[in-house]
Amino acid sequence: MAQSKKLRMKKEAMPAVIQSHDDVVAGIKRMGDLLRQRTELQDDMNNRIAELQKNTADRVKPIDEEVAVLEAGIAAYCTVHREKLTNGNKVKFADLITGKVYWRNNPHKVVVRGVEAVIALMENNADFSRFIRYKKEINKEAVLNEAALFDNSAVPGLSIVQGKEQFVIEPYNQNLPNTQNLPA
Repeated sequence: MAQSKKLRMKKEAMPAVIQSHDDVVAGIKRMGDLLRQRTELQDDMNNRIAELQKNTADRVKPIDEEVAVLEAGIAAYCTVHREKLTNGNKVKFADLITGKVYWRNNPHKVVVRGVEAVIALMENNADFSRFIRYKKEINKEAVLNEAALFDNSAVPGLSIVQGKEQFVIEPYNQNLPNTQNLPA
């Protein structure tokens, strides 16, 4: 026996029917009310998250402190006994019953202080000038400043795309008056 399929009809929601100036004003007011309500809910959520984070941080702090003390003690012991633990420095780890300890070197890195001065010195020395990288790129701001020059596809592969107009609705938010400064 074949099962019967449910028929579903999907339609896009109809936009609010705005037919007059008063409808536009009322619609913008309603939008403002809804957006403020959304902001209040978001603020409430953020306050709850902040409180949860604070409570969790307070509970985690003593754990982190104890872990730091244990880590320092383990590192001190392993450093003093490194040769024994690494079989005469043949390996860079020690496999203990409850875990492993490792000695690892970070990869080398280059640190440059005073970039312009270093580049100037390297440019003037043939042995070091090969270590300077030159980057070529299109100056898009300059192209936009002289857009007429690039009309009619003067440069294949380069085109100027016009910005799109956007329609924006911005409900006004009124702040509550400061009741401390109001006359009684």
